[in-house]
Amino acid sequence: MVGLNYLSLALSAASCLAIPTESIERNAKPNFELGSKLVRRQDYNQDYTTSGTVSYSPASNGYSVTYSGAQDFVVGKGWSAGSASRDITFSGSTSASAGTVLVSVYGWSESPLVEYYVQECSSGGSAGQGTVKGTFTSDGSTYTVYEHQQVNQPSIQGTTTFNQYISVRQDQRCSGGTVTFANHVAEWSKLGMNLGTLNYQVVATEGWGSASGSSKYTVSA
Repeated sequence: MVGLNYLSLALSAASCLAIPTESIERNAKPNFELGSKLVRRQDYNQDYTTSGTVSYSPASNGYSVTYSGAQDFVVGKGWSAGSASRDITFSGSTSASAGTVLVSVYGWSESPLVEYYVQECSSGGSAGQGTVKGTFTSDGSTYTVYEHQQVNQPSIQGTTTFNQYISVRQDQRCSGGTVTFANHVAEWSKLGMNLGTLNYQVVATEGWGSASGSSKYTVSA
């Protein structure tokens, strides 16, 4: 999420939501930590903050976070290797009193380089931007699919140009549910939006614009 260009609820901004593997801000925390003592199948902690107060607490099967005045952060729990067929279940809650806060299944693919979101919950904004490619139904709701090109933006391969694939759920699930990720992969493919080899894959809470609030989730598959 380094280099985030903030967007409004009206989706008027031009660019957003990039999370690279190298720090851009001088005072930023390390972006990601691979937890050697984690149990079960969740083996990946994501902990990135550029400014504001963000207190992230990973657990063996999830995470909690409180945030205040945060300009750019993303935290979460998941897997160091993504899977196109993983059914991802999350349960918990999130609240935001200021700024924009999202809860999403989030990750990257390589060859091609793609940043993807399945947005399940939002407050004060959305990941949805770019070109609307269509809609489809999965897990009890309609999702709107967006494609957007990021030009010379930070990524897991450094500053470069890449596409974002974004599914935004219309009936929000801030308390949790199951994301059948294969349905999104299949729909994106139908629209000519193909993923490559999957890198990490997490259930993430992220925020910007002086985001304040808290989130707590368990994650399983």
